[in-house]
Amino acid sequence: MTATPTTPTTQAPRALRRQARAAVARSTVGDRWLAVLVGLVLLVGGVLVALLSYGVFGTGRAARPLLDPMIVDALRAAPDLARGIAVAVGVLLVAVGLAWAARAVRPERRPDLVLERTADTAIVVSSTATAEAVQGQAATIPGVVRARARTVGADDAPAVRVTLWLADDADARQVLAQLDERVLAVARESLGIGVLPVAVRLELDTAAPHPRVA
Repeated sequence: MTATPTTPTTQAPRALRRQARAAVARSTVGDRWLAVLVGLVLLVGGVLVALLSYGVFGTGRAARPLLDPMIVDALRAAPDLARGIAVAVGVLLVAVGLAWAARAVRPERRPDLVLERTADTAIVVSSTATAEAVQGQAATIPGVVRARARTVGADDAPAVRVTLWLADDADARQVLAQLDERVLAVARESLGIGVLPVAVRLELDTAAPHPRVA
């Protein structure tokens, strides 16, 4: 599956690459950075504990407990405060974990296309209408058994993800050429979009053939 802009553009290369990546798959940049940050924090903590145990910070400090006795005495002097801090930290970690999980499993955003906006009115094409139009026209291409389309990306940087199920005798190159000429070109012209990155996934239709009657 690939994503490329369907027409030349003067748009900034970085923004165009971001649109193309949105067409191919859902972005996981935020999740990756958060995982890297958590990993770095744990790594730094583990290295510091290891250095402490090997006496890098002094042999006397290595022989003492990990928590300084002054800290232990302070916690013992105020047990309610210590328990409150522990509970608050635990709740905070649970909240962060739940927020991370919710962000990871939430449905991918399907942006509407704003064709024109003024101070009082706006002309908006819903994501469902755009996807159904592309899907319906793509299904009429010779060799395509069925099609599915959806809009992805941001409001100011839309992209389209298309899945085509092909018949056994379909010519994939011809299907892609027809998709660009008959479907995507019309969509760009109708929506007034100069650049519309599209990711196309080709699948072989596995539906059982209808029995033939002699």
